[in-house]
Formats: sequence, C-alpha cells, structure tokens
Amino acid sequence: MNRLYLDHNATTPLAPAALEAMLPLLSGGEGACFGNPSSVHAAGRDARAVLDDVRDTLARLLGARSNEIIFTGGGSEADNLALIGLARRRVARGAARQIVISQVEHHAVLHAADFLERHEGFRVTRLPVDGGGRIDPEALRAALALAPETAAVSLMAANNETGTVQPVERFAAICREAGVPFHTDLVQGFAKLPVRVDGPDAPDALSLAAHKFYGPKGVGALWLRSGVSIEAVAFGGAQENERRPGTENVAGIVGMVAAAELAVREREAENARLAPLRDRLWEGLVALFPAAVRNGSWDAPERQLSNTLNVSFPGLDGETLLINCDLEGVCVSSGSACMAGSPQPSHVLLAMGVPVEVARASLRFSLGRSTTPEVIEATLERLGRVLKRAAA
Repeated sequence: MNRLYLDHNATTPLAPAALEAMLPLLSGGEGACFGNPSSVHAAGRDARAVLDDVRDTLARLLGARSNEIIFTGGGSEADNLALIGLARRRVARGAARQIVISQVEHHAVLHAADFLERHEGFRVTRLPVDGGGRIDPEALRAALALAPETAAVSLMAANNETGTVQPVERFAAICREAGVPFHTDLVQGFAKLPVRVDGPDAPDALSLAAHKFYGPKGVGALWLRSGVSIEAVAFGGAQENERRPGTENVAGIVGMVAAAELAVREREAENARLAPLRDRLWEGLVALFPAAVRNGSWDAPERQLSNTLNVSFPGLDGETLLINCDLEGVCVSSGSACMAGSPQPSHVLLAMGVPVEVARASLRFSLGRSTTPEVIEATLERLGRVLKRAAA
C-alpha cells in the first residue's frame, strides 16, 4: 500500500535543491567546505564565507539586516531564546516581571512562559481566543494597559493545529505604541504567509524552523530587530554575536536558506494550488461523515492557512481514528497528544471552546508539495473505510 502523507505541518521532506546545496558541506572531498566557521585558517574562513553569504540571503528574503539573523537549532530553540532572552533583558533594564502570550501558543512558547513563571517569578497573562482560534487585538491592548511595564509579548502568526492566522500587524502596532517588544512564532507561517520585517507594523522578533518548509531538521533562525537586545540562554561560545553559542550547523543552515528561497518563490502559486485541494478534502469528509466539524476561523480566506484542515468527528475517538488511518497508509495527526499514556485533548481546541469529547475526536490534515488531486481522492477512499469501522 502506498503511503499518503498529509502531515506537512509536522515536518516536510527535504527539498532536492536543499540537499544539493548541503552536499559540499557534508564531506571532505574535492570542493568540500567542512571547516569550523570560527577557525582562523583557510578552511574555517571558507566556511565563514558560506555562512555569511546565506545569512545575507535569508536577511534579504525577510527584508532584514544580516546582523539581525541568529541561527539556532530549530524553531523551539528560537522561541525560547526570544521569549526568555527578551524578558530577562527587559527586566534587567527596569521592566516588570510580566509577559503576555496566548492560550493557543506552541508548547515551545507555553513551556518557556511556564518556566519564567515558576522559576523567575514572572506574571504571565494568557490571552483567550474566540471560537475560531483568533486573538482579539483589543484584548492585547487591554492587557498592556493593565500592565504597562510588560517585559515581552509573544503571539504566534499561524496555529500549527488549526491553521488559524492571527492579525500580527495589529499586535505589532499595539506593542509598539506601548513600548513593549513583540515576538511572533512564524514557524508554521513562513512560506505560507507574506513576510517582510521592513514594514511599519512588523514584529521585533520572529522564529523560523527549516523542516517546516522542506529544509533539514535541527536548524532554525531567530530574527531580532536592530536595537532590540536579548540575554543569551545558553553559554560556551561567542558565535552569533554572543547570542547563541555553539558551532553553527553550516550545512543545515545552507539547506534551510536554499529551501527558504524556493518556498518564498513558490508561495503564491502553492497557496493557490493547495486551497482547492484542502476544500475538496473537507467536502469529501462531510459527505462521508455529515456530523463532521471544521475547526478554525473560516469566515474569511485570509484567516486560514491554505494547507491546513482540522476536523472533529463527534462521537468517535481521535486516537482510534489515527491508528486506523495509519493502518490504511494515511499519515495525519490527531488533535490530541499522548501524555504518559493518557490521551489529552488539544489545548488549542479547548481554548476555542470545543467540548472535551469533541476535541478528542479530531484529526489534522496538512497538505504540501506531494499533495495532488489523486492523493486527495485516494485519502477520501481510505478514510471512508476508517470512518465506517470507527462508527461500527
């Protein structure tokens, strides 16, 4: 049975262009560039030149300055560095020990905020969302009015579970008025949403993860606006302007930037291709299971990622559905996570007001470059068998 992969929000396969760009940096053969970019000899200088070139390229894609790019080991590290680093530096300069996030953030932000709350005495305001998963900008404004010395705000650009897109420019404008640095987790949004940081309402920091846009796993980046400073959260080297120690993964970074160039170039065409496929999948699921519920903010196209469909199947069990999908060769994610062997409903869906039992009966479908009309039709055929068994 051929495998149907509909879990691109979890990870994507490595783009051939990214692999090709990486190969010369992974071996010691002729033309290789495997040196440590911190070394002063010729091999190190060669590696440093490559690193500088791709830093310039990524900065250009974002509309940023090269010295604003900090390479990391992934999106979660970038989120932690942003939130903890911003908060600590601001407190050291007189801000209050308080931060603002939302109830639907990725765990990289949620757990970083929990750490600051438990171990460093921060007060955390967790903004609610509406039934579509959207954060009200006025709720942010009100939170900052109540806590004018807030150290940092972190609100994601697009949700990894539901695909709900947030009004990031409005958040940025509100934070700028309040004089509070604003970070956004762009891990799911990069290459799916237009991204420029040289506009008037851009954030002060944003996080990327290569493996979400067909780059290699284990590499990411944090963009930090010039003039906004952070505390390092790890120690042991002067790399990345003393903001993120450790020898840079030059090959991984090169692959990430090659993938980013391709993703940005294809963004509009890929969005236009995927949205009808996502809608056809929903249409087919409703025909198979009329009680299905589509989770997200569907009242306007710009409020949803083109590739993401989160669906609840009331009366069924999400873990059972997930297992049966796997048996049918359909790779999707459940709307719940497994914690110590006990299924826990999605914190995102619960924050949206989805009842616990319905949240447990949810699947996320996320489309990508390998998704074709034929893949969608084959998926619906197999899901027909899955749903029939689950309802029996």
